Amino acid sequence: MALEHIKNFIPVTPRLATAGQPSESQLREVAAEGFEVVINLGLLDPRYCLPDEAGLVQSLGLEYHHIPVNFQAPQRENLQQFFWLMNAVQGKKVFVHCAANKRVTSFMALYGEARLGWSREKGNDFMRRIWQPDEAWASLIALVRQERERNS
Repeated sequence: MALEHIKNFIPVTPRLATAGQPSESQLREVAAEGFEVVINLGLLDPRYCLPDEAGLVQSLGLEYHHIPVNFQAPQRENLQQFFWLMNAVQGKKVFVHCAANKRVTSFMALYGEARLGWSREKGNDFMRRIWQPDEAWASLIALVRQERERNS
């Protein structure tokens, strides 16, 4: 099974990819493709997640990190944790997912703008591949961008 079959899969760079929730077999493919780290931004809700994703990922020899982001009320602290973690795993091949790749594309757009040299337009285009952020997400994104502009 190819990685492209994972819900809303987006390769960002050769060492970074995002997606929605993968199945157990798809996580095995992630490991087989040489990814070293899995970051999950979804909630541990049985409607959207695997019964023991952490255990499976670790059994495959990969690092597993979980930052639970409430989709209805994303927090700046979640984004700060994500930035910190992305910096901590720099140089490794990283697979980041949530339920549908909406949380991830939003965080990744901001990370791309702050750390990968992306323009705001490129960040917006990246998010829009999956969705148009709702009011809660648009507010967080605007706040973070305003703070970044003030600090530039």
